[in-house]
Amino acid sequence: MGTRPPHTLSGKHPVPGAGLDAELRLKRGRFTLEVHLSCPPGRVLALLGPNGAGKSSVLRALAGLVPLTGGHLWLDGWDHTATAVEYRPIGMVFQDYLLFPHMSALDNVAFGPRCQGSGRAASRERARELLEHMDLAEHAASRPRQLSGGQAQRVALARALAAGPRMLLLDEPMAALDVSTRAAVRSRLRHLLEEFDGVTVLVTHDPLDAMVLADHIVVLEGGRLVQEGTPAEVARRPRTTYVARLVGLNLFRGRAEGDTVTLTRDGAQVGPVATVRVREPYQGPALVAFPPRAVALYRERPQGSPRNVWRLRVEGVERFGDQVRVLLEGALSLAADITPAALTELEIARGEWIWAGVKAAEVECYRF
Repeated sequence: MGTRPPHTLSGKHPVPGAGLDAELRLKRGRFTLEVHLSCPPGRVLALLGPNGAGKSSVLRALAGLVPLTGGHLWLDGWDHTATAVEYRPIGMVFQDYLLFPHMSALDNVAFGPRCQGSGRAASRERARELLEHMDLAEHAASRPRQLSGGQAQRVALARALAAGPRMLLLDEPMAALDVSTRAAVRSRLRHLLEEFDGVTVLVTHDPLDAMVLADHIVVLEGGRLVQEGTPAEVARRPRTTYVARLVGLNLFRGRAEGDTVTLTRDGAQVGPVATVRVREPYQGPALVAFPPRAVALYRERPQGSPRNVWRLRVEGVERFGDQVRVLLEGALSLAADITPAALTELEIARGEWIWAGVKAAEVECYRF
C-alpha cells in the first residue's frame, strides 16, 4: 500500500491494522538502533533506558526528523515510512514544550489546524474547545511566560491534539516541572491520555511516569530492546541491572539447581559463597530478584528463619524519605532498606562488616 496523503483523520473508528507497527533501523556514526515497536490505538507505550540508549532517536525516527536506514513505519494500516514530516499524522510534545512565545495559548493551539488549511475562525474554535476541555479556558489569552509549568504542558498537549493526530510523541513531559507539582500534573496527564484514541509513545527517565502513564513498557539499552511488558511485569521481573535499579530491586544472574541458585558474572561463579536460596525450585540459567526492603541486617549471624545469610561490608548509607538505604558489598552486592531507628540500633558505618539475611520466600526466580 502506498503512502497516505495529507489528512486530518479524527480516528473515531480505527481501520483494520490500526495502531503502530514500526521496525526502526538507524545508523548514526558509531550508534546503531534496531528496534521493533507495536502498540494498539488508545494505549500508551513508554520507552525507558539509560542515556544514550536510543530513546530520543526512536522518537525522532517516528516523527520523521531523521531518515531510517532500514525498516518501516505503519500507522493505522498506512505506510508512512517515506512520508514527509509535515504530512505524518503525528503530534509531538517536547521537553520544554516549545510554545511560540509571541502567541497566546489560543493561537498556539490553533496553529496546527491553520497549517492544515483550516480557516482562522474554525481553527480558533477548535482551540477554544480543547483549552476548555483541559480547564484552561481562562488562560486562552495568556502567553507562555504567564503560564505555570503544568499549564504550559497542557497547552502544548492541546496544540499537538488540535491537528487530529493518530500518534502522540511525548518527550520527557514531566522534565520541566518542579517536584511539588509533578504528581498532580502526572495524574491529569493520565486522564487526558485515556481519552486519546490514537497511539501515545512516551519517552521518560522516571520509572514512576512509566508506571503511572503507560500500558506497555519497552526498555532500550545500546539501541536494542532488552525488555518489554506491562508495568507490573517489568517491575516484578527485571532482566537487566539498569531495570532492576530503576524499579528498586536487587538482581542477580546464576544457574539454578532445585531451590539453590549459584550466582555467576560473565559466565564465572561470583565469590566464595555466592548462592541464593529461592522459594520455588528451578533448573538452568536463571535471574533472581528481591526488594531491598526484604533484606534484614544483623550485628551477629542470625539463627532460624532466613534461608540466605551473607557477611557483607557497608559501602554507603543513604537517607531517603522515612527510610535508609544501606549499600553492601562482599560475596555479592546488594541494597537494604531499613528504618532510621534500625540504623541507630545497629550503629553501622561505612567500612564495617555486618550480616544480611533474606528469606527464600522473598526471592523471585525466573528464566534468564
